[in-house]
Amino acid sequence: MRSARSLQARLGLSLGIVLTVLWLLAAAVTAVIVRGEMDEVFDSALRETAERILPLAVTEIVGREDEGVTQRLAPIREHDEFFTYLVRDAEGRILLQSHAADPALFPPYSRPGFAETTTHRLYSDAVLGGTIRITVAEPLAHRMSVAREIQMGLGLPLLIVLPVALAAIVLAVRFSLAPLRRFRTRLEMRGVRDLSEVPADDLPTEIVPLAATLNGLLARLRAAFAAERSFAANAAHELRTPLAGAVAQAQRLRAETRDAAAEARAAEIEATLKRLTRLSERLMQLARAEGGRLRMDQSADLRTVARIVVDDLARTDALGRIALTLPDRAVMSDIDPDAFGILCRNLVENAVRHGTQTTPVDVTLTQEGQLIVANDGPVLPREFLDRLTARFERAGARTDGSGLGLAIVAAIAERIGSHLVLESPRPGASSGFQASIWLPTEVPLTPEKGAVSDA
Repeated sequence: MRSARSLQARLGLSLGIVLTVLWLLAAAVTAVIVRGEMDEVFDSALRETAERILPLAVTEIVGREDEGVTQRLAPIREHDEFFTYLVRDAEGRILLQSHAADPALFPPYSRPGFAETTTHRLYSDAVLGGTIRITVAEPLAHRMSVAREIQMGLGLPLLIVLPVALAAIVLAVRFSLAPLRRFRTRLEMRGVRDLSEVPADDLPTEIVPLAATLNGLLARLRAAFAAERSFAANAAHELRTPLAGAVAQAQRLRAETRDAAAEARAAEIEATLKRLTRLSERLMQLARAEGGRLRMDQSADLRTVARIVVDDLARTDALGRIALTLPDRAVMSDIDPDAFGILCRNLVENAVRHGTQTTPVDVTLTQEGQLIVANDGPVLPREFLDRLTARFERAGARTDGSGLGLAIVAAIAERIGSHLVLESPRPGASSGFQASIWLPTEVPLTPEKGAVSDA
């Protein structure tokens, strides 16, 4: 049998068992002591009865006219007679007896004092030189009955007191462990990226070292992750300048050379450097998404950021291919505008890069704060959609993306308490791809129709 793993169960069970054993031992010792005292009281009553009856019996027997006659005293009223007695002479003839006395139960007189048979406790005494003798008997069953009643009186309350005491122990242990449960709840509520110190001020002294060790571990993990993000961000930032210079040199080489082969190699070098530049930008964005502050103290209108991002992409990579739909009223949110810009840019770039070239990319920001980016294209299997938010996961082997766009969006969504939803085919169609995310807004508003459409 395996012992209980719960600390609360262990404490309650051990305290309950100890209390029960101690209580039973106390009841047993009390019963033994009470039995001894009870025997002394009954023996005293036996002797007292004999000493009170014997003088009266002597007076009655000496005053008789007929000697050797047995006299049985009649009861005044019917009652249980626990003490019975015989008064006998030196030859053992019965001179006087109580009404319920059975002479067969009385052994021959031997000496004054206490004696015991298998059924009775006896006390004997004699006067007048031993010529008149009295023996008082008490059934042992009477004493045993009284002892059982005392034991029941001591034991029966345990059936009520022990369950109440056990319930009190459980409640006391549960109350004492409440700080530990609050500590566990605070720890469970932490997000996957929240490595801040867990408050442990109200914990018991015995648990404080464990909480301190845990907080120390969280601090070391926080420092290690911060160093990792800082390295990635700094490395990506430091690469921007030399990469820009290398791209410029490749472009200059293409412009100055007249050799077709050299120009082709320069074009390949330029394309590779541009991909490396985009990768460094994505690494900086990922570091920002995982470590930066994404919720601000003040709110801003998300429509302005969405319009800037779409306009910038429409001028460079997707001229006339993006259809932006914004609500009439402001969509106020406390998400960092830069973080929202990174999120929006990655979703739109992903849709432009992987969508059908002949159909527009639909970008919609609703009044309630939902950003929806949809494009046309082949249907993606469900198992593939589940992998798209992993780092360096591309939609196809021939695409030139970094494989970090949707991973960055998923990281931002998790940090702001939302979730990135990927669907294929897009809702209401038989093909295409749609990504949507709910953004934190100040006041949930009723969506209005009549949106503004920009290209």
